[in-house]
Amino acid sequence: MKNTNQINIPEAREAMDKFKMEAANEVGVNLKQGYNGHLTSREAGSVGGQMVKKMIEAYERSMK
Repeated sequence: MKNTNQINIPEAREAMDKFKMEAANEVGVNLKQGYNGHLTSREAGSVGGQMVKKMIEAYERSMK
């Protein structure tokens, strides 16, 4: 199976990894560097949901 979750700007990978770690910390999910196959679907979804929530908040702030 090919991973299609590609970052369009390779230089942004480090920032996205940091963002993901911050979001995981906020929802109480213990992430480690690299592969996190041990996460449940609920945990992974809560991290992704938190990231989306923060991106929407940042966009809404930029529209003011």
